[in-house]
This record gives sequence, structure tokens and C-alpha cells, in this order.
Amino acid sequence: MPALPRLAIEGLDGWLAHLDALHPRGSAGIELGLERVAAVKACLGQRETCPVILVGGTNGKGSTCAMLERILLAAGYRVGLYTSPHLLHYRERVRINGVAGDDDSLCAAFARVERARGDEALTYFEFGTLAAWEVFAATALDAIILEVGLGGRLDATNTYEPDCAIVTGVDLDHMDFLGADREAIGREKAGIFRAGVPAICGDPLPPQSLIAHATAIGARLQILGREFGYLRQGLQWSYWGRQANDRDRCGESETIRRDGLAFPALRGERQLANAACALAALDALHARLPVAIKDIGKGLIEVDLAGRFQVLPGRPSVVLDVAHNPQAARVLAANLGEMDFHGNTWAVLGMLADKDIDSVIDALGDQVTHWLPCTLEGRRAASADFLAGRLQTRRMKVAGVFATPAAALAYAQENAGEDDRILAFGSFLTVAAALQMLGRPA
Repeated sequence: MPALPRLAIEGLDGWLAHLDALHPRGSAGIELGLERVAAVKACLGQRETCPVILVGGTNGKGSTCAMLERILLAAGYRVGLYTSPHLLHYRERVRINGVAGDDDSLCAAFARVERARGDEALTYFEFGTLAAWEVFAATALDAIILEVGLGGRLDATNTYEPDCAIVTGVDLDHMDFLGADREAIGREKAGIFRAGVPAICGDPLPPQSLIAHATAIGARLQILGREFGYLRQGLQWSYWGRQANDRDRCGESETIRRDGLAFPALRGERQLANAACALAALDALHARLPVAIKDIGKGLIEVDLAGRFQVLPGRPSVVLDVAHNPQAARVLAANLGEMDFHGNTWAVLGMLADKDIDSVIDALGDQVTHWLPCTLEGRRAASADFLAGRLQTRRMKVAGVFATPAAALAYAQENAGEDDRILAFGSFLTVAAALQMLGRPA
């Protein structure tokens, strides 16, 4: 498809439409590979001038990135953060010092990438990744945090050289692109590791493929429960691990323990593992980005991330979660089980058709009393009727079938009692629609 006239592109919405037109998204819209991004990166003269932390994994990437950002900001560092997908607006993807990017900076960055790419075809995500770096490069930063979009080895973010790489965990998702089992997926995610560079793994039982790749290239692998970990201590928790010292270029480090830490503001047991990954990464970078215990405490208390077991105040309770694969659904079910008693749970369910819908439903079956399947926007969405059919084969109670998440949520609000609970989950799109209806920012 021919590019739109460059001078005719106006405003951020215009640029986003341009990216869509250049490479339409959908089932054929994801093209993994680094060659295109590397070529344009070189043309732009992009280079790493401050520590870069690259964060991958099946689940927990966004939470870990948010914790890293808040701790570093609490320590007084200037921090750039690139994440995806966004909930309500593209600006959420590019943050500087905790603030979403402004339209002018993003448009200028898109224009530079457009000029540099020439005839090189770029996907929406590749274009956006290069533009995010342009925004960062225009600001004097002390650290940059990049969240992997898909997989790791062939993801656009992997074009940049990390000073520390994190894989939060490995489970089944995006199997059409990454492989049919954990071993195949683990190898793809381990592709963000580098020789001689700290490699943090938040999966206590990682696939052998991840360990083998880290060993083969000489990455300095640390595994949750082996080289670092956490312990609950009543209403607090403790972290243990290794901290790099001035001699750590030779692989030397010293053991460290931090007791009496406050729980992260993000709810759920899994967030302790994500927090431990963040602390392990910061300890590995201690020589360049030292943080004090007070910075860690402040960062964990202040961290905020919409849609990650987000419980809104009021009655009935409203819970928002972007869980869209079996592992995330199991974590969500466990978190729901730890909440105070609720008479009924009304679940607004919207999912994409290429997800493991049956396993997600099975994981939440014991926690939900009334299901409200809905249809999301876009070609990849599973229809409400299809979701209802999958629920009914499992003898789940379907309260109705809805054309949109907003309609399903409105029904739940009308029918739920004060002691009930409303859950909206299954996709970023489901949570985004709920936030919009409720008039809440992301």
C-alpha cells in the first residue's frame, strides 16, 4: 500500500492512521524479525547512552516495568518507559518520568522515523518502538525500560542492547508465533539475554531451553528461588538476592537481604515475584543505578497500573483485570479467592478468538456465578455467542449475551447486589471499555 503524503499527516491520530495504513494489523499483521528495525535504527543513528532494562515474559511484564519505573523515580533518576498495548490512548505507551508522552513529541518522532525508513516496510509496533526511542533520545535520561511486545528473540525491542534482561515467566500464549509448548516459547523469550549481561528469570521452574540458551551464550542467569527470592513476613515481606559490586565485571557479587518491605500497591501474591524480579535487576545494575531501601519502599507503595487486579472502591466491588491466557486466569482466580466474601460474582467476559478461551473459562469457573459474554471490537474478537457456547458446554450460568462490554457491564451494575462483585476481564480491550464506561483514567 503506498504511503500517505508525508506533509498531509496531521496530529497524533493522523500518524496512527498512517501506521495502520502502512501495515494493516490483523491475523497477517505481525511479522517477527529484527532486520527492518535494525536498518532504520542505524539510519536514525540511535544508540544506547544510559542503562537499558528489557522486560519480557508471558505475564507480569507490565507490572514489573511499572515497579522499576516507580523505584527509579523515587531514587531521583530520569526514566523513560515504553510499554504495550495501551488501554485508552497511545500516549500511555511512551512515558518520561512517569508522565505519558505528549502529542507534539510523538508526532515529531514519527516524522523522523518516516523520513529514515525510506522504502523499508515497518509494522505498527516496529514503527512505534523506533519512535519511542526517538522521544527518549531527545531527553537526557538516566535509565530506559522497554517492555517486549511479543516473544523476545524477534521482537522490535530486542534491537536495543540491554544492560539487564528480565523474563518474568514462561507459559502458553501466542503459540501460533512462539511455538506449541513451554520449551519452544522459553527459547524465544530467552532471546533477549546477552553474553555477560545479567539475565533475571521470575519463573522458579523455567523451561530447560531458557537455561540452556543462557548457559550457551554466557548470560549471567539468576532464577527466582535459586539466586534471588522473597518471603512473606505477615503484613510485610523480605527480599534476598545478590548485589553487584565494583568487581562484578568479573562475575562477583555479594549476598543481600532486605526485610520489612511494604507490599506493592499492585494487588495479588504474584506481584511479590514481580517485585523480586525488579529488585534483582536493580541489584544487578547497582554500580550504575544505586537505589536506597527508602526508594524501594516508596516506589512499591506508589506503583500504579490500571487493569492488573484493579479493585475499584464502592459497592458492589468492581474488579478489572487484563488476564487473557490460562496462567493469568489462574492468578486472577487465586486473587479473587483471597478477597473478602461476596455473594455473587458477575463476570463481563470479552476475549480475542485466538486465545485459549476454554482454559481461561475453566480457571475462573469456581469464582464466577453469572457470566456476561460480550463481543469486542475488531476482526480478532470472539463473538459473544461463541463465548456463550463455550460457557454453556461447561454448564456455566450465562445471564445474557451482549454486543459490547459496556452493555454487559451496565447489566451487571443493574442486577448485582451491594454485597456482590463485578469482574471485567479477558483482554485489554475489555478493561479499556470498562474504564471508559466508568469514566476512569487508565
